[in-house]
Amino acid sequence: MSANLRNAPVTDPAQILRYRDRQYAAELLAAAIVHFDFFTWLNDNAGADTKAICEHFEFAPRPADVLLTLLRANGFLTTNDDDRHELTELAREHLVRGSDWFLGPYYAPIQDTPIVHEFLKVLRTGKPANWQAKEDGNDWHESMLSEEFARGFTELMNCRGKAFGQKLAQALAPELKDGKRVLDVGGGSGIYACTMVAAHPHLEAIVMEQAPVDQIAREEIVRHKLEGSVSVTTANMFADPWPRDADVVLLSNVLHDWDFPEVRMLLERSAETLPAGGLLIIHEAFINDDKTGPLPVAEYSALLMNITQGKCYTPAEYGSILNELGFETGPHRKTIADRGFMTAIRR
Repeated sequence: MSANLRNAPVTDPAQILRYRDRQYAAELLAAAIVHFDFFTWLNDNAGADTKAICEHFEFAPRPADVLLTLLRANGFLTTNDDDRHELTELAREHLVRGSDWFLGPYYAPIQDTPIVHEFLKVLRTGKPANWQAKEDGNDWHESMLSEEFARGFTELMNCRGKAFGQKLAQALAPELKDGKRVLDVGGGSGIYACTMVAAHPHLEAIVMEQAPVDQIAREEIVRHKLEGSVSVTTANMFADPWPRDADVVLLSNVLHDWDFPEVRMLLERSAETLPAGGLLIIHEAFINDDKTGPLPVAEYSALLMNITQGKCYTPAEYGSILNELGFETGPHRKTIADRGFMTAIRR
């Protein structure tokens, strides 16, 4: 087995990853300032609720939520318990057209970049833009069906997943001591299943992935010499049956790729799969329940909103669905690099 799966990093790479994770946030802000003149409108319509904002700007609900979360996390607006939004003094001074200190022109040079124009479409349609502005018309989910793209993207996720998975496995030691078999749904290269088994040798794991990522996972499992403990089942997590012999279901960096209907479906399928007393683990970058931050996660959510059908969710958003499905939810706990997890027990 690779020693790298046994030795977790002693440092937190959060700052390194944040440069990449926030790369779209400036363009989303530019769209709000320059194209929509959002802050001037809200200054003139103080107390407008989210419904009024969506109706005026013709925003779809998912991207509107991401934008408003980003603005709150930056201290540009506040939202009260009645969902009424108001600008902060910072925004009134620097983001409202006509102010002596208006900084809109500073964002004008990037107003016509491809990513800004993608955001204009995403905000109004709710649909993801092309992956990294590729010209083939494929979004991220369609692109993953290409072996060349899937290998590159899986390697990208794998390099951070090693540290993420090790810290997750360490933090879950009390919950996993009586576990037997982990089903890693949409498990990519299998790095999270491998780190779980490496840290807890009494476990077995199944990685569920569709082609061509399933073969990539098999190769990675062999590379880590864990083929005796970690297997791969080829399946579409939405359309195909899930293995029924797992007492732990892991959803690691999966739910943030999807909108609410798909999130609910995956949680429902988790409930159908787990026995009473079974453990569900959601490993993600979480937005605060009040959607005021954390800023790095709000920025990362802007990237996800652009390239996937999802965004970063709050523990409460997951918890409301899980409670309906008969789970007892645990608290959100932080691990490394602005990530964390929450658990839920199937009643």
